[in-house]
Amino acid sequence: MSVPDEAVTRRPAVRDAPFEDAVVVEEPIEIRLGGVALAVLMRTPGYDEDLVRGFALTEGIVLRPAEIDRVVDLGEGRFEIDLAEGVTVDPERFRRNLYATSSCGVCGKASIDAVRVAARRPPPGPSVSQVLLARCAEALAEHQPTFALTGGLHAAAAFDADGGLVAVREDVGRHNAVDKLVGHLAPSAWPVDPPVLVVSGRVSFEIVQKAAVAGIAVVAGVSAVSSLAIDLAAELGLSIAGFTRDGACTVYVDGGRITTP
Repeated sequence: MSVPDEAVTRRPAVRDAPFEDAVVVEEPIEIRLGGVALAVLMRTPGYDEDLVRGFALTEGIVLRPAEIDRVVDLGEGRFEIDLAEGVTVDPERFRRNLYATSSCGVCGKASIDAVRVAARRPPPGPSVSQVLLARCAEALAEHQPTFALTGGLHAAAAFDADGGLVAVREDVGRHNAVDKLVGHLAPSAWPVDPPVLVVSGRVSFEIVQKAAVAGIAVVAGVSAVSSLAIDLAAELGLSIAGFTRDGACTVYVDGGRITTP
């Protein structure tokens, strides 16, 4: 995975001496439907169409990838969701009056209700060990080129049941990284095929809800897990683990899938 040119810029800095430092780019993106601005997100440019597609799916705006005909780049950070023929969605139902910062996702009653409709309980399995999840986290760390350059991004990666890396996406917002990943995977299969999601930071409610909508059964994070993430995972039948590092992890919801070494 290469570093998108638009994801990194240079700014003057001083440490022991003046130098030009590589810093991550953070810019707004406006997502529109039917000419109505649904939300403004703070994101790292790159894979923007994946981000818009993933956002539309994981927020329950559309229920399957086939409902999106295309994502249109309107320029200046604005993107329009063009729905497939015969698909209608009331944009006012999902319209947000606030933008989402890079540190949080977009939350509102409409989106939460829609997600509970769109989310499905995943089938039983697969069986994955704590050791395998820790290896996945190590593999993720080795496939974060923009983080390696700037130290300023989160990442989300999809793995198969054997720990094979399927895809990685980076973004200044952890929830955006997941949306970019889902948006990339969704056109090939829905629910998405890889059953394991690993994120480079903490596992929050938004991460679990997005995984549930995409049909991902196992969610693991390098950092902590929030209480609401645990409650939602238990409700929806997902498996969730945190502090996934050093050959082990802390399991909060087993779901019949995460085994001991």
